[in-house]
Amino acid sequence: MPKKGPKKNKGHRGLDVVDLANMMFRVIQRHPSQWFTLEDLAWETNTQARAARPLQRAAMDMLVESHQVTCQDDQYRLAMSEQDVIEGVLDLTISGTGYVVTPHDQDDVFVKASGMGLALGGDRVKVQIYPKRGRRKPEGEIIEVVQRARQRYVGVLEVTENTAFLITDDKKIGPDFYISKRDLGGGQHGQMVSVELLEWTQGDKSPPAKVVEVLGEPGEHLAEIHAIMAEYGLPEGFPAEVMAEAEKISMDLDPEEIARRRDMRGVTTFTIDPADAKDFDDALSIQATDNGLWEIGVHIADVTHYVTPGSAMEQEAVDRATSVYLVDRVIPMLPEHISNKVCSLRPDEDKFTFSAILTMDKDGMVQDRWFGRTVIHSQRRFTYEEAQRIIEGDDGDLASEIRLMDGMAKKLRARRSKAGAIEFDRAEVKFRLDADNQPIGVYLKRSQDANKLIEEFMLLANREVASFVGRTKDGKKNTRAMVYRVHDHPNPDKLLSLSQFVRPLGYQVQVDSPMGVRKSLNAMLAKVKGTPEANMLETLALRTMAKAVYSTDNIGHYGLAFDDYTHFTSPIRRYPDMMVHRLLQHYLDGGRSKKSDTYAEQCDHASGMEQMATEAERASVKYMQAVYMEQYLGQEMPGIITGVSDWGVYVEVEGTGCEGLLRLREFTDDYYVLDQENYRIIGDRSGREYRLGDAITIVVKEVSLQRKTIDFGLPGASNFRRSQSGQSNIGRFDDTRPSDAGERWSSSKRKSQGGNRGGSKSKGGSRRGQAKFNPLAEPGQNKGRGKGKQGGKKGGKGKKRR
Repeated sequence: MPKKGPKKNKGHRGLDVVDLANMMFRVIQRHPSQWFTLEDLAWETNTQARAARPLQRAAMDMLVESHQVTCQDDQYRLAMSEQDVIEGVLDLTISGTGYVVTPHDQDDVFVKASGMGLALGGDRVKVQIYPKRGRRKPEGEIIEVVQRARQRYVGVLEVTENTAFLITDDKKIGPDFYISKRDLGGGQHGQMVSVELLEWTQGDKSPPAKVVEVLGEPGEHLAEIHAIMAEYGLPEGFPAEVMAEAEKISMDLDPEEIARRRDMRGVTTFTIDPADAKDFDDALSIQATDNGLWEIGVHIADVTHYVTPGSAMEQEAVDRATSVYLVDRVIPMLPEHISNKVCSLRPDEDKFTFSAILTMDKDGMVQDRWFGRTVIHSQRRFTYEEAQRIIEGDDGDLASEIRLMDGMAKKLRARRSKAGAIEFDRAEVKFRLDADNQPIGVYLKRSQDANKLIEEFMLLANREVASFVGRTKDGKKNTRAMVYRVHDHPNPDKLLSLSQFVRPLGYQVQVDSPMGVRKSLNAMLAKVKGTPEANMLETLALRTMAKAVYSTDNIGHYGLAFDDYTHFTSPIRRYPDMMVHRLLQHYLDGGRSKKSDTYAEQCDHASGMEQMATEAERASVKYMQAVYMEQYLGQEMPGIITGVSDWGVYVEVEGTGCEGLLRLREFTDDYYVLDQENYRIIGDRSGREYRLGDAITIVVKEVSLQRKTIDFGLPGASNFRRSQSGQSNIGRFDDTRPSDAGERWSSSKRKSQGGNRGGSKSKGGSRRGQAKFNPLAEPGQNKGRGKGKQGGKKGGKGKKRR
């Protein structure tokens, strides 16, 4: 701000240039993203009558010369420093504002709707941070889109006589897409389509797009599933050259290659997998040694023997990075001939494997280890249910071996727990599907001892491989390039929020010491097990955690309490495991350290693709839950309150994981208000309370397949409806409130507001929304938003990701 000096250039009534400059600068400071004309500034400072135009210009020239203000086309705004430009990923909220999530645990940067520029949700952007004011968190505006999150988007066409727009189901993408009539590609009003983003310039009010695929009618199963696949860029098949390359690979093993490997075909070997599994990428073997120890083999499909650098299959695996497990299908990383036949460790077949052979005592302590390429022969395939019955006492094949390894696994788990591993044991949502892939049953499934047996030996193999490559013989870190699976410490702010959240519910989470955090989290997770609020609190605790990612920088794995950890055990479905196999073999052969740069880029890509897969899987689960609940429209069901908000409570139907919204307007016995601090709603007259974890009977009132949402009512209500597209307010429950926080305005509403599709949401924008408090909301949807990560429910046929 200009310093005071001699009173010069006095204007009307004694106002000098420095005073005027200070006054105008304060206005500009309060609105750092706005451009002002001289007339604007004179009006804002109420100096129209006291300062002539020359004095106004002199004041602004002083600010420009001191580099505090920028001038362009006779308009002025706050000058920005290049040092205050950072890069991050845009996370939009349903209200139209957003946060740029920055690296290295910096504070997220808040961006108003007017400061979005040409960015869409998920884009990597550059954000100009405004000078900080007081204790406010950083604010800024987006000045450049570095990389689009994607080029294709999915939604429903809204076509009128003169215009066409794509109305997306995702409330966190941005404005609706404008589609010219010549770019409709045969799409009709009300159909679900996939569009491709065209060049978006500053002159366009809405992002332009063209239809590239007509998916079908909203509510049709294939249309909805294909919409999920298109939204997340999931391919329907493999390129012809990839398929041709895969089909050329013989199922027969090369005798010369067998001779180069450690032959373990005579060792007791078996697999334990889900009943519907087809790609068996891991097997276990066990044999006694001469000195009273046990040799446990963790055998992993040797994918890299068949998929070689430079091949079409290799490039496809790099691009996909992971298999994706939707409820009704798998989008594999590798062609079925490789994943389900050549590399799958099927019973009674000789297979090439990459193995970790661990010499252990009966307490699960590793005495020695060996890594290398092997050939195995699995004698038996168990389902988890079969193995569980044996663990619980049934007779059967390999019963003594399975029980011995179960005992080892339990001791391995106990040691991890003592070291501070966080004991998440969340239920998975599972579906029973009919021949048409329609859900005929849904249930929550928790891991049993058989699942944990496999998990512990896979964790052990991953840890041993990581430490073998990443440590010297005396236990110090070395500099050899390696791909690690890392998990950072939780954010202290999130831990504090969790601690404050659970305290009124009778639980404690310490935040004062690392081990105190671990112990208190585990104590809470153990205490809530089997309670009505268990799933909710497990989800909340999971969201306080950082997200596990792939990295060449070994920072350890906080959740598992491992100093060294990698992914070695699933190369059929994860590309990082293929990288680990190649690096491990390179070092076993005596090779020098590789350069980390290439691996670091591939780690970032794999981490991003894994996140995309998780979101796609979650979307398919939500859709199937909505389909399943349609059959119960109008019926009463028992539920548990899992969240509260200004407009209602969230209820999960017992035993299903299906969650829906029970709006405040459904409570007709009283006027209910939110007590946010105690996570409850209270009747104004009666004082009746509904709290988190309370049991409640609901009626399934509305299901929207497109929005993947479920609305509940209370017993006694009579009106309910199906909603396939979720676009129209016609026939909605005699109430003018939106059906959900992100519901679009109708066409007539848009016309009455001027139809400004690309402008502010309060002036005809395509969405309206409210901030809400919901402990199970996605990141960015709650008041006081932090950098929360998603826990989420996972369905389908996939294995756990650690």
